[in-house]
Order: sequence, then structure tokens, then C-alpha cells
Amino acid sequence: MEQVALSWLVWTLTEDPFMLGAINGTRALPFILSPLAGVAADRIDRKKLMITTQFGVMLLSFSMSLLVYSGLIRLWMVFVFAILAGTTWAFNQPVRQAIIPNLVPKKHIMNAVALGSSAMNMTRLIGPIGAGFIIAMVGVEGAFAGKGVAYIAVIVMTFFVRVPPIVDRATRLGIRQDLWSGFNYIWNNRMIFTLLVMALIPIVLVMPYIWSFMPVFADQVYDMGPEGMGILYGAVGLGALGGSLTVASLGSFRQKGLLLMLSGIVMGAMLILFGMSTYFPLTLLVLVGVGFPQTFYNSLTQTLIQMNITDDVRGRVMSILMLDRGLGPLGSFFAGFMASIVGAPGAVIIGGSITFVLAILGFIFMPNIRKWDYNVPMAEVSNNS
Repeated sequence: MEQVALSWLVWTLTEDPFMLGAINGTRALPFILSPLAGVAADRIDRKKLMITTQFGVMLLSFSMSLLVYSGLIRLWMVFVFAILAGTTWAFNQPVRQAIIPNLVPKKHIMNAVALGSSAMNMTRLIGPIGAGFIIAMVGVEGAFAGKGVAYIAVIVMTFFVRVPPIVDRATRLGIRQDLWSGFNYIWNNRMIFTLLVMALIPIVLVMPYIWSFMPVFADQVYDMGPEGMGILYGAVGLGALGGSLTVASLGSFRQKGLLLMLSGIVMGAMLILFGMSTYFPLTLLVLVGVGFPQTFYNSLTQTLIQMNITDDVRGRVMSILMLDRGLGPLGSFFAGFMASIVGAPGAVIIGGSITFVLAILGFIFMPNIRKWDYNVPMAEVSNNS
């Protein structure tokens, strides 16, 4: 909901596709702080950290709603909001990911990750459509207010979650030592390092083109308002929901590495088709086809990492996974720049083409991932590669 409201607000203030890329890049920029957030997740009570960041999201949403409603909103304020909201998310996401294995047995981690992703993608399906209609009926301020109200419920529910206390190993070190020990852990586990690098692909080369340009497609390509924009976002969310549910249903299927590589190829191909399509019903189908492999790819990557790390470094490792969102501004600013030159559809085609080529190269030159048997520990594969 926040993503849709921000994008539409910036579009109505500027009608500049570059600014759409810039606002989404600015929102992702604070994720550069993710490594520090990971240290916090391994040192501070994870439940308290979650509640604190959720409270920050709630306050920011209500504040933004009041600014828009009062007519005081200016573009610079939107960028300040994006930075502050991004900072709260930068500290929230690593701890959310680190908590999952604390709540379920290891054999159920993949299902837990996938079902958690399904819940998130359900909001990506319902939220954008709901936000589009709320914006059309009561304005952008209603969408921000709705998110603030929703987070009151989220905070209340978090109070009832029982989270085991974290081990005290990390607290015996200084913050700098904790930070570097996390980097060393990743560097010395080559398969984990490889999967973290692979996680950069959808964030830098796919997500900016999906989330930044929907207002442009809704307004200029399909001549529709915020309702159409919400439907476009919702199509991506529907595909994403299907992708995460599919991962949850894989069970003991062994060739998950092969599926991971193939989903990257499909992701790039679908993004190219999205940029080329001008027929609205076909575009909706294509966007479902974009969302499915993108979430399938992300869920599998995250699951494989969660299954092969220890709890004492979990927050720091997952924070590096979240760091890819901090690199998202590079993709967002590049996407906005390309859109200002060749238009939003052309920029999407370029982004999809780069993704497709990189996925093909990865399929060819990374056989250790492609041929990996899910039942073989990563450490064995890494030592033999």
C-alpha cells in the first residue's frame, strides 16, 4: 500500500518517470545499513526490536497522511519520508527473517519461509488493488492512514509471539567485531556467498522496473487512473503469491538448485514481454508471469541460506541478504534514467534483457548451483566445487 501511494503521489506531483525511479531508489537506500541491523538482531531482544520498528512505520504513515490531507506536502517531504521509512524497514527485515527458524523446527524452515512469503505476497495482491481504489475514492492520504491503522493490529499481534532468547555469544564482542565476524562467516562459506550474490539480480534488475513504472503504464500506456495502477500491481502480487505457495509445496523435491536457475531465466523473459505488451489483459497475464518466478527465486534463495547457517550469525547473514535492497537504488536510478531517454516500456525491455542474459550465463557457468542436490549439505558441495 505504501509503495502504491508513494508512486502515485510522486507521479501527481511531478509526472516525471525519473522521479518515480528516484523515490523508489531513495526508499531502498537506507538498506545499506542492513549489516548494522543484522548485528542488532544478534545482540538485542528480537521481539522488542520488531515492535519498535513497527511502531516507527505506524507513526510515519499517520504523519504522511496528515501532510497530504492538509495540503502541506511537498516533494522534498516525500523523499524525507522515503528515507525514514526505508530506515525502519532496514532494521525490521533482518530481525523478521532471523526469527523464523526460532519458531519452527529446521525441517519445516522451507515451508515457514515460503508461507511467510505467501502472507507477504497476499498483501502485495490485496494492498495495491485496495490502495488504488482508496486513492481513487478518498485520496492518497487515505492509503497512508490505512497502513497506519493496519500496523496497530500488527503491533498488537507481535506482542503475543513467543520468541526464544538469543544466544549471548554475539554480546561478548564489540559491534565492530560482530560485524566483521559476520562478513568472515559469509566469505568462508562459498555457497552462501554465491547465493547472496545471486539474490542481487531481482532487486537491482527486476524490482525497479516493476514497482517504479506502474503509474506511467497505467496513465500513458493504458489511459487508466489509480484503479488501473492498483490492478497492475495486484497482478504481480497474484503471481508472487503463486510462486511462494509453489515453493511451500515442493517438499522433498531434490533439484531445487535447477529450479532456482530456471526461475531466473523465466523472470527476465517475462519482464521483456511486459515492456513489449500494449494490450491490458495480456499485460496482466504477463505480470503474473513476472511475479511468479521472482518470488519463487527469492523464496528458494532465502530458504537455502536459512537451512545452512547457524543461529548465532543468522541476523547478520540475513542482513547481508537484505543489503541487496540497499543496492536497489542503483537499479532504480538507472531505470529512471533509461525511462527518461527511451520511455518506460523501453527501459523495462532493457532491464529484462540484462536479467535474461545474466540468468543464462549463470545457468551455464554455475553448475554447482544448477546440479545441487537439496539433500546434500551445502558445505559438502562447497568443499568439492
